[in-house]
Amino acid sequence: MLDTIFKPSSIALIGASRVPGKVGYSLLKNIAGGGYRGKVYPVNPTASEILGITVYPDIKSIPGPIDLAVFMIPPRAIISSIKDCADRETKFAVVISAGFKEVGVEGALLEKQLKEQADAHGIRLVGPNCLGVIDTKARLNASFAADMPLAGDISILSQSGALLTAILDWALANDMGFSKFISLGNKADLNEADFIEYLADDPDTRVVLGYIEGVSDGRAFIEKAYRASKKKPVILIKAGGTTVGARASSSHTGTLAGSDAAFDAAFKQSGVIRAHTIEELFDIGKLFESQPLPKEGGLAIVTNAGGPGIITADATERAGIRLAHPDDDSILALKKVLPPSAAFGNPFDIIGDALADRYKSALDILVKDRDVSGILVLLTPQDMTEIDRTAQTVVDVSNGDARRLGRTVIGGFMGGKDIASGIRILNSGKVPNYVFPESAIRAYRVAMNYRDWLSKPEKTYRHYDIDLGKVRQSLDTVRASGRSSLVDVEARQIVELYGFRTPKSMLAHTMEEADAYAASIGYPVVMKIASPDILHKTDVGGVAVGIKDVEGLEASFSSITNNARKFMPAARIWGVVIQEMLDRGIETIVGMHIDPNFGPLVMFGLGGIYVEVLRDVSFRVAPVSEAEAHEMIQEIRSYPLLLGVRGAKKMDIPAIADGIMRVSQLVIDNPDAAELDINPLLVQEEGLGAVAVDARIAIKH
Repeated sequence: MLDTIFKPSSIALIGASRVPGKVGYSLLKNIAGGGYRGKVYPVNPTASEILGITVYPDIKSIPGPIDLAVFMIPPRAIISSIKDCADRETKFAVVISAGFKEVGVEGALLEKQLKEQADAHGIRLVGPNCLGVIDTKARLNASFAADMPLAGDISILSQSGALLTAILDWALANDMGFSKFISLGNKADLNEADFIEYLADDPDTRVVLGYIEGVSDGRAFIEKAYRASKKKPVILIKAGGTTVGARASSSHTGTLAGSDAAFDAAFKQSGVIRAHTIEELFDIGKLFESQPLPKEGGLAIVTNAGGPGIITADATERAGIRLAHPDDDSILALKKVLPPSAAFGNPFDIIGDALADRYKSALDILVKDRDVSGILVLLTPQDMTEIDRTAQTVVDVSNGDARRLGRTVIGGFMGGKDIASGIRILNSGKVPNYVFPESAIRAYRVAMNYRDWLSKPEKTYRHYDIDLGKVRQSLDTVRASGRSSLVDVEARQIVELYGFRTPKSMLAHTMEEADAYAASIGYPVVMKIASPDILHKTDVGGVAVGIKDVEGLEASFSSITNNARKFMPAARIWGVVIQEMLDRGIETIVGMHIDPNFGPLVMFGLGGIYVEVLRDVSFRVAPVSEAEAHEMIQEIRSYPLLLGVRGAKKMDIPAIADGIMRVSQLVIDNPDAAELDINPLLVQEEGLGAVAVDARIAIKH
């Protein structure tokens, strides 16, 4: 339990300083001046007193147990001090000091030694190279941030300490409160997943926000974040999303799967809400902190200006949010209290001269309508507008009938100087305000999505009975030959063992064998070069389709082998695969690539030669549940093609989902699989299944 980090009975500040401007001075000042009620033990061998607090020359001199040690001394000194802390029953330490892995190889070695020493003495670490931690409810500011945040229900964790200080300054200027600030630093020990897990059960936290640049353990992150998101919203911004790819790769999946795709997939699977900007992070967070989630029903827009109402209605439709349709009784009631020139559709334009009482009359009626799940109150400052009184009216409705009926109320007070006091009233009354309506609609849509996430059933995973012995025997044979890629015949054997239907295929070493195999399979046939060194056969002219007779077979056999030798003279040529030609269905792709953060990343998309051109793909981290497999299919832009358009028949979507889950199990069963593409997976009409026409598998060296 990490509670001791935030509510320690005693703190040792190792490296406390008498010099203003030093980190050791700022940290002691923050703790002493922030209202912390526990014991504080500054440690400095050259001082006897700082800020009126007794200073101890070393850790051994401290008279009692230490719940939390905070280090601000050089790295090597910290490592040698860990045992002294353990002797004082210390279980947690915050390492503010820099000079660890962020500075290079030598620092990384010191960080490793620090972790080993802490592990040996049962001490959990925050940091190193971090800002510290803050708990407003415990009045603990164990950081060198300049100010103590206002108390609130949002907790935030960050890999960037500087970003936390900027957020703190912004929050104070905007009257936004927080429960906990956590600076992760280098994450030598405790990481984002550990704190998300802790905050999920923290009674002082209603919403978890975070800034991350990567994760320490992808699988642990997904599992812990999944459990947390079922309890409260977890909203993260992931930096570094434009990095080109996780690593160079020869597979389609690897080419398309950059780190950002993996994080998107992991967030979807764990229920984490992804924010793409700092502004969006807080736009979403403040709605979750202050308002109930939208129920089933529509959104009502109340405005004193037609233009903003129209803009908001457009944004609502684009976001897939239904506008509420109040019943006849509600409309009749509105007509009794609003001027005849008002607009009684939705948005409800109560006209520019609306005073606070007109807003109140409209809100009192709409909040009670059965089809209204949320209300967005727009206000533009006219000369006669009662900004403060209207803001208080919105707060009263939000905390009265709306709270009782479970309605979501959000403000859209638009402007700057004139509306500033009104926004302060909304903030203090726990009504989130958005200066631009598009931001309000975006946050409301996210809240709807989270509501749907909470109602999702627990994941179910399909398991297939596979002869793993045969699979591993095949992979061992490839590895024993010194190869890292399976040839077509070998890859097809693996996918067949995992239950995929494949075309009739035979490997011909000579033209005579090709003739006999084509006759056995039946024309027309497809011909492909068989080589362990040629991964993309089409690129070297190693594929011929629609071969209808012996003459075409002979010509293609010669051209395919000659092309392969011409373009890749060093390649080993095993022969030519003769394959049954299938011409009905839609070509899709199912693949897998190893992501450095999360491991096996499964891909689905439109296949054939267009996969890298259209880039119409979706991803999930293995294992993939049944519901996630169907989500992957529905996410691609080409999904309507699978449903059938312009008279075309619907494709066998359950067969695609089955194929995704079989690939998911394949890569979980065989952790030495490095890359995999089934391209194309030819999907046929509903009820007729899918065929793995071609497969490529690479294994780890």
